[in-house]
Amino acid sequence: MRWIVFDYGEVISRYTTALPTLASMYGVSVADFEQAYWPARDAYDRGQSDVDYWRAVGEPLGVDVSASMAESLTAADVAGWLHTDPSTLSLLESLDSAGVPMALLSNAPVSFARVAEEQEWTKHFRHLVFSGDLGCAKPDRRIWDHLVSLLDAAPGDVVFLDDRQTNVDGALAAGIDARLWAPHVGPELGAEFRQLGA
Repeated sequence: MRWIVFDYGEVISRYTTALPTLASMYGVSVADFEQAYWPARDAYDRGQSDVDYWRAVGEPLGVDVSASMAESLTAADVAGWLHTDPSTLSLLESLDSAGVPMALLSNAPVSFARVAEEQEWTKHFRHLVFSGDLGCAKPDRRIWDHLVSLLDAAPGDVVFLDDRQTNVDGALAAGIDARLWAPHVGPELGAEFRQLGA
């Protein structure tokens, strides 16, 4: 059995719409906010708590973050990442209908994972793997080992799709057939992947 494994952010989802809202909650510009939002994200994706993450974002901005503010920031952040790409959803539907086994592997905090699990698109996946639940994240070797063990598959029987070259490189180093995702990739790969259906 060959598995198709999808990343979430900017593969299934579109780029977050939440940055202007989050920046306004800190009282800073979007440009300044992004300079704090992204560098702190890796620890959040590896299981850091919501409040600790938002305080880490606030520190270089000179903003103290209360527990209640962190809760509001988390809600806005999660909502911003829930906007999905219709063409990717169409691909998922097509592959699922063809019997292609699929899984999700996403670098995402625990709070997002719990909301994502309830989304309609998850019905297409046999497994959902979120880095925050594991305490490790792409491109670490540990996450690829966990993935192939969960799928009960050889690395070469897994095709992984991600929009970040560093994650593709990590998967390739683990023996996985990894491909860099771009907007045109889905239609090109649809026919190839449907042939893997049961």
